[in-house]
Amino acid sequence: MSNEPAKKKFPAGQILFRAGDDCSGFVTVHSGTIRVTLTTASGKEIVLYRVHAGEICLQTFNCITQDAPYAAEGIAETDIEISILPAAHFDNLIQTNSDFRNQIYASIAGRFSDFEHIVQALAFSGLDIRVADGILRLANSEDELRITQEQLAHEVGSAREAISRQLGQFSKDNLIKVSRGKIQILNRTMLQKIASFES
Repeated sequence: MSNEPAKKKFPAGQILFRAGDDCSGFVTVHSGTIRVTLTTASGKEIVLYRVHAGEICLQTFNCITQDAPYAAEGIAETDIEISILPAAHFDNLIQTNSDFRNQIYASIAGRFSDFEHIVQALAFSGLDIRVADGILRLANSEDELRITQEQLAHEVGSAREAISRQLGQFSKDNLIKVSRGKIQILNRTMLQKIASFES
């Protein structure tokens, strides 16, 4: 009998874990995307990172290695297929499988890079830079985003009202076109210049 854990499917929008939940095992993503968010004491939500197929969830890693509850929320951003490795199985793989161990270490390094980017953006970047970066990062191949202003606020760590004002300015400058639940990029080059600006 195979020791591989059974794969499970969850629909988009399914909450996988919340802050304070116990960890049931190490999550491996086979397809789809998990969005991990943190809510501050004031109620502001910010997207920490996304977990795609082949990547690890740093929250899950921390919980299983530190025997601690989750500190953030994980939600299926798309339909996903995952498997959950029990703690004992995870520990055994870390000790005996060098490929698995190296993949974990590489993913952890990548996640710390993500966090460094978030901290730098929040501490040193103006809202225009963060919004331009968020629009470019989330746009599809047709240079459009299917996103609400509230969702974009979560992406860049700001309030919806501030996002609305900044989008209005970008729209006035003919950089984007805003409609209900959608943003269309009109001038990618200028947005890239704004996003890469360092004060």
